Amino acid sequence: MREIYIVNNLGCAHCGGKIEEKINKMPEVEKATLVFATKKLEVISDGKEDLSEKLTAVADSIESGVVIEKEAKQVLKKKKVSTFASHKSDFLQVIGGAILFVIGIFVNTRFSTAGVILYLVAYLILGLEIIINALKNIAKGQVFDENFLMSLATIAAIVIGEYPEAVGVMLFYRIGELFQDIAVERSRSQIMEAADMRPETITVLTKGVEKEIPAGEGKVGDIILIKPGDRIPLDGIVIEGSSRIDTSPVTGEPVPVSVSQGEAVVSGCVNKQGVLKIKVEKALEDSMVTRILEAVEKAAANKPKMDRFITRFSKVYTPVVVLIAALTAIVPSLITGDWNHYIYTAITFLVISCPCALVLSVPLSFFSGIGAASKRGILFKGGLAIESLADIKAIVMDKTGTLTTGTFAVKKIVSVSGLTEKQMLTMAAAVERYSTHPIAESIVEEAVHRKLTLVQPKQVEEISGKGLKAQFREGSLLVGNKALLEKEGVLLDRYQEEMGTTVLLALDQKLLGWIVIGDTIKEDAKEAVHKMKALHLYTGILTGDAKSAAEAVGKIVGVDQVFAKLLPEEKLLKLEETRKDHGVVMFVGDGINDAPVLAGADVGAAMGSGADAAIEAADVVFMNNRVGAIPTSIEIARRTKSIAKQNVIIALVVKALVMILGFLGMANMWFAVFADTGVTMICVMNSIRLLYKKY
Repeated sequence: MREIYIVNNLGCAHCGGKIEEKINKMPEVEKATLVFATKKLEVISDGKEDLSEKLTAVADSIESGVVIEKEAKQVLKKKKVSTFASHKSDFLQVIGGAILFVIGIFVNTRFSTAGVILYLVAYLILGLEIIINALKNIAKGQVFDENFLMSLATIAAIVIGEYPEAVGVMLFYRIGELFQDIAVERSRSQIMEAADMRPETITVLTKGVEKEIPAGEGKVGDIILIKPGDRIPLDGIVIEGSSRIDTSPVTGEPVPVSVSQGEAVVSGCVNKQGVLKIKVEKALEDSMVTRILEAVEKAAANKPKMDRFITRFSKVYTPVVVLIAALTAIVPSLITGDWNHYIYTAITFLVISCPCALVLSVPLSFFSGIGAASKRGILFKGGLAIESLADIKAIVMDKTGTLTTGTFAVKKIVSVSGLTEKQMLTMAAAVERYSTHPIAESIVEEAVHRKLTLVQPKQVEEISGKGLKAQFREGSLLVGNKALLEKEGVLLDRYQEEMGTTVLLALDQKLLGWIVIGDTIKEDAKEAVHKMKALHLYTGILTGDAKSAAEAVGKIVGVDQVFAKLLPEEKLLKLEETRKDHGVVMFVGDGINDAPVLAGADVGAAMGSGADAAIEAADVVFMNNRVGAIPTSIEIARRTKSIAKQNVIIALVVKALVMILGFLGMANMWFAVFADTGVTMICVMNSIRLLYKKY
């Protein structure tokens, strides 16, 4: 059973990794994933008990004060709290400590004893909480955390008489931690606000009376009122009114869509004009807004390989740097006798040894990438999908529903018997209205569009996989494919192959002509393929459709290669060939028959309008059904991976540089604190750039 928990008061990304590791060792837990960026913990267990208390006990043993509680399904009123109010204690301690520190600097030049007292009081205001947490964690067996390292470093500075240094560094550390927490919280809220479109309340109409109730209490069948400017809260059907709705929050599509009575609308979209009455089809937990939020949170929990590497690396990094610090304090001092200098150098190493900047840099980058994509109607199913997508070398696509709209229309009517187009279409539609096939429906729609009067046939017989046979006063009419007419002995010497699907007509075994049915190519398909090529990607089509139709589409949109008339297993073989020839391959499809090849591709992507099986098998879902989302997703993935690498390099290079400078006596503890909290803030800000980049 999968359950989601909220992790409260977690301030250390490195500690988050330790908590996740320890929870995974619990006998009741099959698998646990903690995401620092969302403060969510996903636990898979037998579901026999609420694990909140046990999980809290584990978390508190790593970082004091952490509380884990089960996520409430009810959407609670979001209270906006000011930054100062949410960090009031930290602000007061920093301000108080800073004032005493400044006074101490002034007093120390004249009254050294008074200055020392002021420094010590300032240090206790700033550092007492850190020292207490360090002692608590040591008692729990957690030694190498930032509280212990900062406490040890600053106390060592006091022991060697560096009072201003100890207080100044602790002050700088507290300021850095405070601003780091604020930056991480704001970045998290920016990303989650883009994904969390769940309403707090809905307006229900009961016997014409409006009543506002919590969104979680809305039931299937309720009638809700949506006024201009309101966000549609739950999925439903319009029963009264017409309007234009902005679907961009869900699909990323900028052009508003017209809706009227009888049409379906999804939650998250914004009503732009008229008043709508909607009958609820799905409760909050099943509506689009919740599905999008869950997709984003699940994606954040699916960690990339880079994140796993950094987590493993951080376990080794801290003990190694602490060991280097110990050796630096002892070995050179024994040789030179300059204990103060090398102890001070070792202190800087202790501060640098905190791995938070490293641990936070990668997941926040990927989380920002997931948030940036969701704003554009692209749902990544995890960090692994982003990593793979960034390395894509080839893209192969299904034709129908991916490059084309999947909507068939009459493109051409050919008569070889002297009949007019109107007569041909009237005869074909009179028969095809007894079929539910999309091609048959397109012929009937064309006849309705032309306002033709259809004659009732005496008898209609469906011939599976081939077409229809109908009896009219004029004779026996065949409407179907080439195989049907050949089976019935119709002479086809005047028939010519066409690009598209052809429906042939024959009366009493004499060919009358044919109707060419074609799919409509999506408006942005050609431009999207051009963008793919600009990204140096091989492009191809894998389809089960006829060769002529597939090649016609391929030629128009400009793909490199077309493979047609393929069965699902043959698509897999062609995918393997593409992988061997070009490298990491992405497949984009939308049908049930695409599920095997979607699962077999390095990255499988599905159009949001596609079959549930295809969407389930895919690593990426394009909610807006636009071909342009394909190159956009690759650009976001590449940029996400690039920024994650930048963050890792920044963190490692700055830390290494400060260590070298410290050993040479050219860097002090202030530099070391910057290498910890300062670099973390730089990585946070660098990651958030993803949200504001235009694609």
